[in-house]
Amino acid sequence: MARQNYLFTSESVSEGHPDKVCDRISDAVLDAFLAEEPEARVAAETFATTNRVVIGGEVGLSDKNKLHEYMGRIDDITRDCIRDIGYEQDKFHWKTVEVTNLLHEQSAHIAQGVDAASGKEEGAGDQGIMFGYACDETPELMPAPIHYAHAILRRLAEVRKDGTEPTLGPDAKSQLTVRYVDGKPVGVSSVVLSTQHLDESMTSADVRAVVEPYITEVLPQGWLSADTEWWVNPTGKFVIGGPDGDAGLTGRKIIVDTYGGAAPHGGGAFSGKDPTKVDRSAAYASRYLAKNVVASGLAKRCTIQLSYAIGVAKPLSIYCDTHGTGEAQDAAIEAAVAGLMDLTPRGIREHLGMNRPIYARTAAYGHFGRAPEADGGFSWERTDLVEALKKAV
Repeated sequence: MARQNYLFTSESVSEGHPDKVCDRISDAVLDAFLAEEPEARVAAETFATTNRVVIGGEVGLSDKNKLHEYMGRIDDITRDCIRDIGYEQDKFHWKTVEVTNLLHEQSAHIAQGVDAASGKEEGAGDQGIMFGYACDETPELMPAPIHYAHAILRRLAEVRKDGTEPTLGPDAKSQLTVRYVDGKPVGVSSVVLSTQHLDESMTSADVRAVVEPYITEVLPQGWLSADTEWWVNPTGKFVIGGPDGDAGLTGRKIIVDTYGGAAPHGGGAFSGKDPTKVDRSAAYASRYLAKNVVASGLAKRCTIQLSYAIGVAKPLSIYCDTHGTGEAQDAAIEAAVAGLMDLTPRGIREHLGMNRPIYARTAAYGHFGRAPEADGGFSWERTDLVEALKKAV
């Protein structure tokens, strides 16, 4: 039997964290190409350091003339991202940062395994394993530690950007240790927050006075107590932030992006990859299926794994684990989800409407546990398979 009484910890990072700056730029580049051509191929990687951003990788449009035209937009896209995040530091400023664009045309050898031609069904863009997870700990069907770690930083970003808290800087990290009793989250034993501040005279106590009301606001009532340990800027001043303080790279926050360590991860990052890449699209599909299983009442917790081979359309395996909480056999759920959704790369994209410029918004505060949006953003968070699942199992 699974443990019922324990502590579990997850962390999040803000949109101004160096790695998240890079994720945002990579996804903004992706969105720009998808806006031009829904079937665009993009694998964009970004590196950022003091006064410098470098973007590399492979892109492809059917019209090569337009490909060269769009290459000229990369500089503006990068600066717009940095400006929106809020960086105007002496050594990392959206106006003055040096942007180097090393993107080039997609490899023909990769394309031949993915493109549908001569009656051949479109294959997966790579081999790999992808996991999706859902649980009933929050209304969003996400693990509580990562959900609330994100919520803290998202709220602090809001009050920073609207001018309510002008002393806060863009770079921040949060970490929550959540106490579970009888398998349910009931409180927070420790709060860790490190946030950049623009006033050099501020102490850790000063920063805590600014952030504590917002942390209290976003956590469930009663979760903070006199026994909760607070560690706010525990090393002292945090004035130099972002890529000037520490280099950033696309794809280094895969646990922050998913379930905070509460579920397995296949290892593939998401940002900068178009949805032919199953690292991204199949991970979203796995979450979609797991969430619908939990939303249907078939389980309190559900993990779905999919696996693929490059150039092969159908998944090699579908695995379900309801962790002893299922109202049906795991094998029956596996069969049901396989019958309700085409899990080929194209089937996933069409079912979830993924060939759209909807990815820059995923780059911070988690790819999962977000509300589906009218333009198709976060479509993998829909629960529109609930009734079909109930009938199929």
